[in-house]
Amino acid sequence: MSRAVLSLGSNLGDRIAHLRAAVSGFAHVLVGVSPVYETAPWGGVDQDDFLNAVIVVDDPGADAWEWLRRGQALEDASGRVREVRWGPRTLDVDVVTVTDDDGPVESTHPDLLLPHPGTPERATVLRPWLDVEPDAVLPGHGPVAALLAALGPDAEDGMRPGPAL
Repeated sequence: MSRAVLSLGSNLGDRIAHLRAAVSGFAHVLVGVSPVYETAPWGGVDQDDFLNAVIVVDDPGADAWEWLRRGQALEDASGRVREVRWGPRTLDVDVVTVTDDDGPVESTHPDLLLPHPGTPERATVLRPWLDVEPDAVLPGHGPVAALLAALGPDAEDGMRPGPAL
């Protein structure tokens, strides 16, 4: 078994079409899909708002690196260009967590940090993840609901319901 939580984001071009293409790209292994949220950009780069969602996928033949490769292939297919760190993008697919038969997968490789290091501070990942898995736990950090609550009462203020996937 290999189960992964993937965060999806887009703020260039037809944002919802890019998210839908990512969901379609994982359709054969899809376990759950969150609602879409429109959110302000993160990272200090002046850019348009994002559409964000979380999907949960499961494939016994995939390891953490395979989830990364699949996500990057979908990013490439959307025309993603990596010019500015945290800059605008047609599609961003982040591997948030991976669990295999031995439990949560950890990685300190710079190309694949697991669990994804920014997750505990990002309501844009935590909220949609809870929508898919209300009892979700971020390995090494605890229940996702507690992480979101710890961000404070204003954590979700910039999040608005987005279009349906």
